[in-house]
Amino acid sequence: MDIPPSDDPKTPLLPLDDPNQRSRIKFPSSLKSILTSNNFNILLGPLLSTIICLHVNLDGSLTTSRNMLAVLAWIFAWWLTEAVPMPITSMSPLFLFPLFGIASADDVAHSYMNDVIALVLGSFILALAVEHYNIHKRLALNITLVFCGDPLNPPLLLLGICGTAAFVSMWMHNVATAVMMMPVATGILRRFPTGPNQSVVVGKFCRAVVLGVLYSITIGGMSTLTGTGVNLILVGMWQSYFPEAAPVTFSTWFLFAFPSALLMFLALWALLCCLYCSRSSGQALSVYFDKAHLKEELEMLGPMAYAEKMVLALFSMLIVLWMTRSITEDIPGWGVLFKGLAGDGTVSVMIATLLFIVPSKKQKGEKLMDWDKCKKLPWNIILLLGAGLAIADGVRSSGLADILSESLDFLEAVPYLAMTPAVCLISSTITELITSNNATATLIVPLLIQIAKTMHVHPLLLMIPGGIGAQFAFLLPTATPSNTVGFATGHIEIQDMIKIGLPLKIAGIAVLSLLMPTLGNITFLISYQLSLTNFM
Repeated sequence: MDIPPSDDPKTPLLPLDDPNQRSRIKFPSSLKSILTSNNFNILLGPLLSTIICLHVNLDGSLTTSRNMLAVLAWIFAWWLTEAVPMPITSMSPLFLFPLFGIASADDVAHSYMNDVIALVLGSFILALAVEHYNIHKRLALNITLVFCGDPLNPPLLLLGICGTAAFVSMWMHNVATAVMMMPVATGILRRFPTGPNQSVVVGKFCRAVVLGVLYSITIGGMSTLTGTGVNLILVGMWQSYFPEAAPVTFSTWFLFAFPSALLMFLALWALLCCLYCSRSSGQALSVYFDKAHLKEELEMLGPMAYAEKMVLALFSMLIVLWMTRSITEDIPGWGVLFKGLAGDGTVSVMIATLLFIVPSKKQKGEKLMDWDKCKKLPWNIILLLGAGLAIADGVRSSGLADILSESLDFLEAVPYLAMTPAVCLISSTITELITSNNATATLIVPLLIQIAKTMHVHPLLLMIPGGIGAQFAFLLPTATPSNTVGFATGHIEIQDMIKIGLPLKIAGIAVLSLLMPTLGNITFLISYQLSLTNFM
């Protein structure tokens, strides 16, 4: 029984030691408290880094290249094991890069607040506005009503959600699509219980939805030239290196890329249905998806209010500004008016600022957003993305990127039929480390052009697998910003991404290996052996 505290000021706050009582207390062994799996995972990062620094020699290259490889091993070991909280690991480049002589503290810090981070930050604020006014709930209810089936068919519902994300991504930037569609997906998932009350079937379906939206966005972006920056980089390099050759038009790209993306999308859907979302789960999930109840909820939302319309208008304005900043070389877009000084992050923050200026017309003086509503900003994800950008800069500045590109010289001796899978595999592997798909394409495509000249093959035969393969960033949350947005939902872990991402990456390589020599040959008029004079 606890002894009540005494009012006597001379009474000690803590009880005096009782030898008999102390003898009954068993203190854990200090050795056992140290030798835990978490502490081993913490030591794993520095240990791998030390081994690389002492025993790895990158063909006599600069010390910074080897040090960068050591830092990569340290950071990825902590990310994969989650020995240290991911946001803290994401800040580790701020001290690891200066300690290993890779970059100064100021240079690393710039990666944590640049135009890409500004784009994501502004997009997150806009996403919070969408969530605050239940716009995502309205869209989620409409999608659910159309695709849920009667009785509930979970694979069909998953197909509808993922198909919507892929279609939107064909015409919008992947980051913008992720910011818009992920709240829609989580709005559907909010119908389920969370925490200990969540069943295994419900948990699997939640992971299937988030993973499906995540990867559908990437796959949809491959279909059109405007879907992702990598496609525009590839076509721009084609026109720059071969100005006399026929240009790759929007329709030409679509004729090849859309069937490729469609096959990958079906492979993704089949994987998710097999591993996370079987048809037999419909009975367990149908409790939360009653059509009559869904219609009632949609009616309860009523007509769209002025504030909702304004948020949608600002969102639409942002999408248009993103798509028209730089269109083609002949149609430069509005960005030329500012001599290249304005970026996508510029308009993202500008539109986010307007949310704090435009009135909501709900209460006098109330704006569409205020700072209290922004307290839910996922700063941990912003730090994660900043770490990815810092790593990308470190890989390039340390010379490690050059070593990776020089190691591709062996492709000159690869047989033609093995060329597409080899190029795609290498490109899709590099993109996981360099983080930026655009950076990977910029790094690898010029090298592939040079190899194509040496091999006397059509350059597009290598450029397209290299460019599309650079978009197969499926394994890590830092591999691309849209992955980061999906990981922020908390419904998936890195293990889930690897479980689906690895077979999806293999499926993508197989699709390109099949279609490039067949459909690609027809679409781009590629012949296997062309004389150098035609293109070089």
